[in-house]
Amino acid sequence: MIRLKKNAIIRNSLGILALGIMNSACQEKCTHPNIVLIYADDLGWGDIGCNGSPTISTPNIDRAASEGLRFTNAHCTSATSTPSRYSLLTGQYAWRRTGTGIAPGNAGAIIQPGTATIASVLQNTGYTTGVVGKWHLGLGPEGGPDWNGEISPGPMDIGFDYNFLIPATGDRVPCVYVENRKIVNLDPDDPVTVSYTEKIGNEPTGRENPELLKMHPSHGHDMAIVNGISRIGFMTGGTSALWTDEDMADVITGKAVDFIRKNSKKPFFLYFATHDIHVPRVPHPRFIGKSGMGPRGDAIVEFDWSVGEIIRIIDELDLSHKTIVIITSDNGPVVDDGYRDDAVEKLGSHKPSGPFRGGKYSAFNAGTRIPMIVRWPGHVKPGVSDALVSQIDMFASLASLAGSEVPENSARDSFDQLDTYIGKSRKGREWIIGHALNGRLSLIKGEWKLIKPGPGPKIATYTNIELGNDTLPQLYNLKYDIGETKNLASENQEIVNELTDLLEELELGNFVPVGPHAKDLN
Repeated sequence: MIRLKKNAIIRNSLGILALGIMNSACQEKCTHPNIVLIYADDLGWGDIGCNGSPTISTPNIDRAASEGLRFTNAHCTSATSTPSRYSLLTGQYAWRRTGTGIAPGNAGAIIQPGTATIASVLQNTGYTTGVVGKWHLGLGPEGGPDWNGEISPGPMDIGFDYNFLIPATGDRVPCVYVENRKIVNLDPDDPVTVSYTEKIGNEPTGRENPELLKMHPSHGHDMAIVNGISRIGFMTGGTSALWTDEDMADVITGKAVDFIRKNSKKPFFLYFATHDIHVPRVPHPRFIGKSGMGPRGDAIVEFDWSVGEIIRIIDELDLSHKTIVIITSDNGPVVDDGYRDDAVEKLGSHKPSGPFRGGKYSAFNAGTRIPMIVRWPGHVKPGVSDALVSQIDMFASLASLAGSEVPENSARDSFDQLDTYIGKSRKGREWIIGHALNGRLSLIKGEWKLIKPGPGPKIATYTNIELGNDTLPQLYNLKYDIGETKNLASENQEIVNELTDLLEELELGNFVPVGPHAKDLN
């Protein structure tokens, strides 16, 4: 039974509970453990070997799973990148505020200074904090940053001591790295100019000059050409600062390893957000052909290598027993997401979504049901957990792990699930909310899943993904129909009404925490 109450009562109670939970969750020797959160991009539940994939080799991920706890029923908060990342870092569902949709490459900072994040809470507890890799949460003031000056606000204004960023995504300009508050290797005599509304300068584009491309778009992605690949948006200048896609995994993994090495003598938090498996998929030559499935499969192999490098340096520095490593993904998979890279043609029998319906962008399970592994030798017993967990709880759970209090009026949707994350409980959440393209919400409670009705196409034209839109309510029994093939709404109106009412209350924020740490607050 879920009790509905005012959130103010909840937050005060959580602050009181945090220290007690910390004492029970960790032994003295793991106080302030290092935390490494590895966040893949577009990695599907079925894309890794330990989840049963027979087609792609992921030995490093599989090793982490064998040495830790593999979750079979883990969910991100949204079926697209920006809102998932926002929710993960702030502990608040992105759909609660405007401006949290898929961000253009020149978006201003979506998480504003003064907003509590996982990083700021850990920083206040004495952690050195860093983010390396894909950001996609905007930079600079409203209207976007001054790319040629100091870029602020950004991660360093919301709790990170260090950042090395892909500002948005690989398929969006500007195609440069940002370290702390500056573009890396920028020549001031060759300033960067970015536009998402009109062409600037006389540089060739994919639309006008396809003969210059080494990878051609399948839909969109036909504007500025960088490294022989056309992107979303227009860009001129910054020639010395432009990245080489083939080297991206090496560059950001190297920065992540350096961060761990430099901060190995004190507690650290690293948010390592890789670009694999997002388009454009341009793995390093040493990975080409390794999967037999073209660039998408090879990018998965490359991501697995990055995971291996992180675990290697942790083991090499003898940090394994005091470092918790979490491996997960921002949303579900997509095969063709804008480039002709043989992903569809070479897919073969591989099922990126595993047994689930849909994919990236979708309200069906594959949109938000993602891989998740927690490795912490000596503290997390190896095994498999079927507990229902959501990334929205990362904030409160990691704060609890570090003995930190969640600031009042912050992380309103995040509740402490630490015992579930580290395998002390298998109960998990009683319910979770999903969020898909165009704002479609869903609710999972027990064996039932409700998708709210609403307008929109049933299939995304370009990606060929079922989006889960329908003008009528959809109700699926996930215990007997994991693939969401049979809508049972018409014959279970009482359950539809119950879940609809509950979802409406949850949208208003009227709830108490659920799961192993829930208390009767009446």
